[in-house]
Amino acid sequence: MIRWSRRALGRALRRCAVLSAAAVIGGASLGVLLPSTAQAAGCAPRTGPAQRQVEKYLGLPVDGTASAADCLAVQRFQRRMDIRPAAGYAGPLTSKIVSRLSKASLGSCGYSAGIRVCVDLTHQVFWITRSGQRIHGPAPIRTGRKGLTTPAGTFKIQDRKISTVSTIFKVRLPYWQRFYRDMGFHQTTTYLHDSGSPGSHGCINLLPADARVLWKYTKTGTPVKIFGRKPGT
Repeated sequence: MIRWSRRALGRALRRCAVLSAAAVIGGASLGVLLPSTAQAAGCAPRTGPAQRQVEKYLGLPVDGTASAADCLAVQRFQRRMDIRPAAGYAGPLTSKIVSRLSKASLGSCGYSAGIRVCVDLTHQVFWITRSGQRIHGPAPIRTGRKGLTTPAGTFKIQDRKISTVSTIFKVRLPYWQRFYRDMGFHQTTTYLHDSGSPGSHGCINLLPADARVLWKYTKTGTPVKIFGRKPGT
């Protein structure tokens, strides 16, 4: 008969168990994760340098060791945030995004009856509230580069187009929602997490899923609160 230590038994049970609760990240449910499907999902568990940090943020058992369930949870988070490759490995980029999301100043947006869009320039994230309650996000964004910074302040959505083209930069602007001069929210048409990008030309770039959600909740006149300052600008 094989004798199990209490620690070894606990670890085995955690790795073999089905996660019974869904974690909600950036307004999108991670769902019920089945470790037995890890191989089919192409998720080979590897412990990353940010394993404990990511486990804690996702509400997973924090043991610093990647299990099949951990791999699937991290992979789904990466897909939601468009972190590439989405392999379930808690590496530097995943750590950076988790840090930004967890440090977001969620209490700094103030209260507004109805829908309000909140933008934290310091941590480069946004979220949506309804009567002070967060209903979407936080999720990563990309704002203006040095010399073309996205301004802080209180604004309103001034006009919206499901798709348009910038007359200045000749680029597509899906889910365009202008809030100040020629600056607006829109879906990014490049990789949001490109480390070589200094930032936008002042617009707030969103992941495709977030651009669609924002379009769904907002309308002309929806208030926008932008605060903080982007590092390096």
